[in-house]
Amino acid sequence: MERFIENTMYAARWLLAPIYFGLAFALLALAIKFFQEIWHILPVVLSLSEGDLILKLLSLIDMALVGGLLVMVMLSGYENFVSQLNVDKGDEKLDWLGKMDSGSLKMKVAASIVAISSIHLLRMFMDAQQLESEQLMWYVIIHLTFVFSAFAMGYLDKLTKH
Repeated sequence: MERFIENTMYAARWLLAPIYFGLAFALLALAIKFFQEIWHILPVVLSLSEGDLILKLLSLIDMALVGGLLVMVMLSGYENFVSQLNVDKGDEKLDWLGKMDSGSLKMKVAASIVAISSIHLLRMFMDAQQLESEQLMWYVIIHLTFVFSAFAMGYLDKLTKH
């Protein structure tokens, strides 16, 4: 009975596979939105002010960072929790595949969230005249919370490794 339960629990990890595969569809949706934004920018690029263009470009950078985060979670999560990826020898293999354990994945996700939050905060600062000061204050507080959380996670990770 115990062996059956253990084998069933071990096999249950495959329930994560469709979830990680679903992230590929999320990446596709993000790519569609990215190119939709490019399509909207191109016709008016000459009439945009420098500040407006920078705001739009920061949105694109934000999407690229989220896309990278999706790929990182999708591939390394699958490798860590489901099964090793068998990439054909002719295909190029990302050099970080197989090297990122769940702890380092957690740190990469935290760092990515801080980077995404930083870009978003920069966008808010560039458009600060449109925001109330209280709203801007909350953006800063939320960003600092992300920064502090990432720092604390890194510090605790360093403590547990020594």
